[in-house]
Amino acid sequence: MKNIKRISGIVIMAFLSFSCSKSDDAAIVDCFGDSILTELKHSADGTNSKIIKYSIQYSGSNTVTSVKWTFGDGTPAQTVSSATGEVSHTYSAAGTFEVKADVTLSKGGGSCTVSPKKSVTVN
Repeated sequence: MKNIKRISGIVIMAFLSFSCSKSDDAAIVDCFGDSILTELKHSADGTNSKIIKYSIQYSGSNTVTSVKWTFGDGTPAQTVSSATGEVSHTYSAAGTFEVKADVTLSKGGGSCTVSPKKSVTVN
């Protein structure tokens, strides 16, 4: 019985030491906090209302390394590697679409992804 307790204790200690590193915890905390600091922006083109310009407004201390856009109309996702994530998308039909931006943030060798969503109506 003592051996089982001793082995269980060693297994638990090994699990905790391998699963809880400081860099992983920092990335998780940063992503959770940064999710409220990341906003999806959009505007319609002045000449064609089916062309929507998208960007990310991020006010945190990490670096935006890429933005993967899903436009909600079934077209393939588009990845942009700029701090603002600026991209324009042309919709083939009017409607309301759920747009999502998977924003990858990095700092000190760690990274995480936040995914703001927004319902966009195209005329």
